Amino acid sequence: MGSGVAGHSQFKNIMHRKGAQDAKRARAFAKMIREITVSARQGLPDMAFNPRLRSAVMAARAANMPRDTIERAIKKASGAGAGEDYAEIRYEGYGPGGVAVIVEALTDNRNRTAPAIRTAFNKYGGVLGESGSVAFMFNRTGVVRYPAEIASADAMLEAAIEAGAEDVASDATGHEVKSGVEDFFAVRDALEHKFGAPAEAKIEWRPNLTVALDEEKAAALLKLLDVLEDDDDVQNVYANFEIADEIMQKLSA
Repeated sequence: MGSGVAGHSQFKNIMHRKGAQDAKRARAFAKMIREITVSARQGLPDMAFNPRLRSAVMAARAANMPRDTIERAIKKASGAGAGEDYAEIRYEGYGPGGVAVIVEALTDNRNRTAPAIRTAFNKYGGVLGESGSVAFMFNRTGVVRYPAEIASADAMLEAAIEAGAEDVASDATGHEVKSGVEDFFAVRDALEHKFGAPAEAKIEWRPNLTVALDEEKAAALLKLLDVLEDDDDVQNVYANFEIADEIMQKLSA
């Protein structure tokens, strides 16, 4: 059940960057509302019968989105002929230093989204590839995260195993429980029942090999990731980079 070092510092890097993005709250809310809308439209507009909608609403609540904003988004989605139709599209490419990048978008106009993403890659030393060009370097993994103070590492490990999870990594920053995609909703619900709502719960692309970057390449890659994440149509960005703590600190100073 041990956790690999690569995934772990990747997790730290991700958390490091999340902090820098708290300023982008309004944009984050807009993306969450889009995910709520799409998931409510794809299944029943009822969280009890729609696991994806439940995930979307939990993420919105964790970000302190007002309840009436959430309810309005669900209502709007289930309304007759509810406006825009969003397509889920995955873009794949390489960033600086040969880092593999996966971009998940929800867009109502791919003629707007694709060129914007291609331009970002080109501008920051990357190249957009064909679909499937980098996905093999990642695994689809269910991830549930809790703050460290929720439980001891042993208690979290025990609960995770009982819930059917594959792996747990616990440290001072928190607990990260990993599961197979098919077990994700069951694992999440079992943990929520025991510990309350998680800080984050989603199915992610996790790298199965990582690329270590020097300071120059790291700076360029982080710029590319920021620009991609700033795009309103982009929901998630995943990359298989490894940046040493001292470089990360220098860059985020």
